[in-house]
Parts: sequence; C-alpha cells; structure tokens
Amino acid sequence: MDERAGDPAHDDLEAGREAVAAGDWLAAGHAFVRAATEGSAEGADLAVRVVGGLVPLADAGSADAAALIAGILLEHSDGSALPTAAAYARAAADARHPAGQRTYGHLLANGLGVPADPVTAKALFRAAAEAGDPYAAFNLGQLSDDFDEALALLRTAAEQGVEEAGAVLADRLAAVDRDEEALGWYLWAAGRGHIGAMHAAASWYRDGFGTAPDPVEAVRWFLVMFAHGDGDGVHEAIALVKAGALDAEGIRRAGRLAGTPGAADALLPFLP
Repeated sequence: MDERAGDPAHDDLEAGREAVAAGDWLAAGHAFVRAATEGSAEGADLAVRVVGGLVPLADAGSADAAALIAGILLEHSDGSALPTAAAYARAAADARHPAGQRTYGHLLANGLGVPADPVTAKALFRAAAEAGDPYAAFNLGQLSDDFDEALALLRTAAEQGVEEAGAVLADRLAAVDRDEEALGWYLWAAGRGHIGAMHAAASWYRDGFGTAPDPVEAVRWFLVMFAHGDGDGVHEAIALVKAGALDAEGIRRAGRLAGTPGAADALLPFLP
C-alpha cells in the first residue's frame, strides 16, 4: 500500500499522470498545478512539461488552454518565458476568460513581459472579479483607492479561500484601528497557514491588541509558526516564558492548542 495515498499533492500527481495517459492535457495541467500549489516540486516540473501538449489546443482557439499555459509559465518558469506567458494570457483575456484576464492583468500591473499598464490591469482585474475569480478580487482589492470597496473585495476573496486576502484585510482594518475585526481575520488566515498572520496573531495576543493579553494564545501561535518551518517567533515565546507570563501548565496548554507538545516542553527550562 502506498503510504502517500490520501495526500492531496500525491493524489493530484496521480490524477495528472492518468490524464496525460488519456491525452487530456487540460485535466493534466490543472492537476499538476494543484499539486504544485500544495508544495510539490514534481508537480511544478510536470506542469511545465504539459505545456507542450497544451500549445496546440491554445493555438486552435482554446481560451482554457491559453490561460493555463500563461499561469504555468508565470508561476513555474523563469523570466525567459514571460513573453510567451504574456501572449497566451492576452489571448485568453481577449476571449474574456477570467483566469486569463487576471493573469494578463498581473503582467500589466507589474510590467512583466509587457510594458506596465496599471489602468488596463485594473480593468482586467475588475472584469475577472465580476466573473467570480477570487484572485482577481484580491488583486483589485489591493489596488483599489476606495477603502470600502477594497475591504469588500478582500473579504470576497478571503471567503472564497484566498488566505493572503484575509491577512491583507486584517492589515487594512488594523490601519484604521478596527482591531477586534483585524484580529479575527489574522486568526482566520493563520488557521489556513499564513505565516505573517500567525506572527501578527501571536504578537497581538501578547500585547493585547484587539483582545485582552493572553500569553497562552501568544505562545500557541509562535509555536504554530515554528511547526510551519518559521522560527522567527521562538525567541519571543522564550521571552514570554522567561518573564513568567505563563506557568508550566500554560506552556503545555499552548503546546496542545498548537499541536506541538514536544516544542512546548522545550520551553519549560526557560521558566524563571
């Protein structure tokens, strides 16, 4: 029995290989992109390889294939592929494909493979967002000069699963002292793996922004950061322990909440 079965990236890799065997290049490309998004380097490599099978479809007029090619080349190839990515993104955008509009808008907003054109970029993001593309809503939310519109767009993107949108939304709310709402969105994004939101949540619980100070929750999120491979919060957790902000049981509780009891035990020797 393959112990990797049930792992999303592994399952997507298998689905992609099956699609390649069946000659379904669109399904294969989407599966490999999903695997890459889940952290699979093999998925990223295989997505790039699938481009060769997608090109005839795109050249024959498939906006789906053109948008997928553009996204793969933008995310998983080097700068030399940008002109090709831009050409296919524009073709998909001209066909009013939401992912193509969003990708071409991103290229125009940042001057990648094409001259920068922020006005057209915003128009493309808006069209894609209105068609239901959550990443376009996220991009437009960051560019909008209308504060209320920006909040609405970021909230829409977050509610459709764009974790970074939740973190940016929290930043915007914090900037206008809507701290309780901001903390809620930091926690939302932190719970979905956003490292910056984890650090913000830990720091806010430590310092009492948007809530009463709670050293257990602070250490919890510092430990979650560590579990996700980022040790930047460890020294701050140690400082809380050294200051006597929580006792041994509080440290262990933080570890249980974080799902990292071993890391919590490592903090016990720092108790005063």
